Amino acid sequence: MDYKQEIEQLRQAIEENSRLYYDLDAPVISDYEYDAMMRRLRELEAEHPELVTPDSPTQHVGGHVMSTFAPVTHEVPLESLNDVFSFDEVREFAARMEEQVVAPLRFSVEPKIDGLSMALTYENGVFVRGATRGNGVVGEDVTENLRTVRNLPKQLKNAPAHLVVRGEVYMSKDVFRELNVQREINGEPLFANPRNAAAGSMRQQDPKVAAERKLDIVLFNIQAASQTYETHGETLDAMGDMGFNVVPYQVYGSIEECLQQIEYLGNHREELPYDMDGAVVKLDSLAQRRDLGSTAKAPRWAVAYKYPPEKKESRVVDIVVQVGRTGVLTPKAVIEPVRLAGTTVTNATLHNQDFVDKLDIRIGDTVVVQKAGEIIPEVLSVNPALRPEGTVPFHLPETCPECGSPIVRDEDGVAMRCTGLECPAQLLRNIAHFASREAMDIDGLGIALCQSLIEAGLVKSPAELYYLEPQSVAALDRMGKKSAENLMRSIENSKTQGLARVLCGFGIRQVGSKASKTLASYFESMDQLMAATEEELTAVPDIGPVTAGFIRQWLDQPQSQHQIRLLREAGVSMDSAETIVDHRFQGMTFVLTGTLERYTRDEAAAIIEGFGGKASGSVSKKTTYVLAGENAGSKLTKANDLGIPVLTEVEFDAMIQ
Repeated sequence: MDYKQEIEQLRQAIEENSRLYYDLDAPVISDYEYDAMMRRLRELEAEHPELVTPDSPTQHVGGHVMSTFAPVTHEVPLESLNDVFSFDEVREFAARMEEQVVAPLRFSVEPKIDGLSMALTYENGVFVRGATRGNGVVGEDVTENLRTVRNLPKQLKNAPAHLVVRGEVYMSKDVFRELNVQREINGEPLFANPRNAAAGSMRQQDPKVAAERKLDIVLFNIQAASQTYETHGETLDAMGDMGFNVVPYQVYGSIEECLQQIEYLGNHREELPYDMDGAVVKLDSLAQRRDLGSTAKAPRWAVAYKYPPEKKESRVVDIVVQVGRTGVLTPKAVIEPVRLAGTTVTNATLHNQDFVDKLDIRIGDTVVVQKAGEIIPEVLSVNPALRPEGTVPFHLPETCPECGSPIVRDEDGVAMRCTGLECPAQLLRNIAHFASREAMDIDGLGIALCQSLIEAGLVKSPAELYYLEPQSVAALDRMGKKSAENLMRSIENSKTQGLARVLCGFGIRQVGSKASKTLASYFESMDQLMAATEEELTAVPDIGPVTAGFIRQWLDQPQSQHQIRLLREAGVSMDSAETIVDHRFQGMTFVLTGTLERYTRDEAAAIIEGFGGKASGSVSKKTTYVLAGENAGSKLTKANDLGIPVLTEVEFDAMIQ
């Protein structure tokens, strides 16, 4: 490949990964890999300056302004930093500073926080606006979301009349872990790292969602002020006095002292509440900064040292299997202790069976380990030359190591899953799902209370909810007699929800609320469903052979039968709760679109099903009617194209009288 081709390929790869990182908060490569590509592009463009173009990634800050937020032109551009990857390059930076500015030189060193960069504007000490970095010149107005950031001061002390500061919104490591636990239980995709979680939260249209994410902010620069300062350190101290949470920093008179601090930060990064992806070295004098100025993209008076991902060899002493909250089995290598990114690592994820097979990882192997994104240790490779004799390939078990239930492989992925309803590893997720709105709809029984019930040893399976004692519930933290009575009432009321909701609560693979309703309508009782063969299940509308196999396998498990028996003995209805008023909609399929005034979509769907009809989510030639409310979209267009009758709410009301 010649240099022109390499430049073009690098530009395309960097732009695509910038879009994934800045705009979609969904990176697919590490920061270090991205920085290495950018570094190579800069080298090539320096060698061939005639090929530098204004739209090159080296000439602008990554990211774009999203159309969902109002644009904000920054009073002072929010520049990026030039990256360096070795101590020698930091020394070269210092040498340039000595050549270009008048001594004495002093440098500040601070951690580079891995979050979402923001510009905050204050007038007379009052917070009035906040914007993302965007492309560095124009950002997005996220003022209302920023008001939900926990430690962002809305009113400053001793602030200049006009002030613009720059900071980094971040999600703490502890909050990140809690959020991913919640998302895992809810069956939502997990965030890759705290930075992505913070960025996704800050771009929420509803500030309430941003508030739930428990974000924080740390400030690191004064962009503009109606007050003068002499040094960077002075500005940081002033921001601290105003009430901001300010980045920790140290100022040194020699670059060697800076290097010692960089090394110190790297060794102690785990002690910080936030992720850091480097250390920033800046000239401390603001006058010297003004003399040096900036390039098209970055200031000349600062560099960001990027810590290389540490890779070290260790030996696999065992491979253990963990069962996650959703039942997914994950192999984990137990390794001889090794120091990585400031912590002692004794375990490394092996992801899944396909990953183990690809690298052929075995107990006794010598492996190369690194921290992925400096968060999760992972095995990168195996050194087969050091493999001892007698090792054997590793395979995940066919039954769950926690409860002994059969393991199934996801039909569309690599995950291997436990199918046990009483599996202790899945207890929190199973109980929370069973109590959820689409299942048994037990009002007041959220994740936190489920966790409290489990920790107190009051429930060990979903069915045991119906055997709780009011006094035991009242003794839990933050409950009391009244709250316990309300919960017990909700649990009692849920007993009459009927077969469809019970089936949905079981969490059988590929059996959600829609399939549960279909099964309940077809079999009408749990006894009939349990007696059905796989062939009879396949004959049910919308139940294919794969789903039928999952249902039959689940019903045949002793744990499942035990749960059904406990529910039956507790008085939970195992019959279809659907009351067919009459069969006027028998054989008809309705599609709902737009906003209805008199009903929610669920209420309208329940009415249709109560008259023997079916509510579908998509329009096809088999659709009988489309019920359209305000702002109906593409479904209405498709119905008109296919000549399918469209009902107004008035016409629908007439049909159900």
